[in-house]
Amino acid sequence: MEEDPDRLFAGDRGRLDPEVRRVLVRLVQRRFLLADRNRGDWAVLLEHQNVIESRLNDLFLRLEVDRDRGVAYKQQIRSDELDIPILLRDEAYTRSETLVLVHLRTVYQRESTAGEESPRVDVEDVEQTVLTYFADADGDTAKRQKMIRAALGRLRQEGVVDEESEGRYRITPLVEIVLSSGRLRELVTWLAEHKSQSRSIDLDDDTDSDLADERDLEGASL
Repeated sequence: MEEDPDRLFAGDRGRLDPEVRRVLVRLVQRRFLLADRNRGDWAVLLEHQNVIESRLNDLFLRLEVDRDRGVAYKQQIRSDELDIPILLRDEAYTRSETLVLVHLRTVYQRESTAGEESPRVDVEDVEQTVLTYFADADGDTAKRQKMIRAALGRLRQEGVVDEESEGRYRITPLVEIVLSSGRLRELVTWLAEHKSQSRSIDLDDDTDSDLADERDLEGASL
């Protein structure tokens, strides 16, 4: 029996071309697909967006494509009327990651309004700002700095920042999706109230949802 030349492996019943399948898998695997980091995948996504979106919908996932910012991501569909199995798990940002996000989003908004197309920050500036959220009595500054740098590391992996040189980061438009302007205002107000009451933030306790709840952020779950 002659084999079907379009099959990619034994028993293959898929109908999508290999490059389309790869983009579909990457969308499921990753939190975000970024145009500037994955130009080939981005082109395939735009060309085959309807069929890719259809396949994701079959899994009760919604595809969001922001062409202006060059960002695509998936969201879990939730409904009180349908029995929908949850494929994506919610993974909230830690407090240190959220505090770093607040600073990055604030800088991005300020610099973009001033006409800067590619706002940048130094790790020292990030540390200096985020450390102000803690009371002087907290101590252990080295530990706090380590957590802040780890937070920057995760955000770099996700594409929120690009490290152009050691300790120098470019903030990408993705920060606007991960942290909306409305959510930013809420967090800034919350932090201001904390500081006015001389209340420190304990980064070792990530059980409190005041700061980081991924459903309140506009990014996608893993």
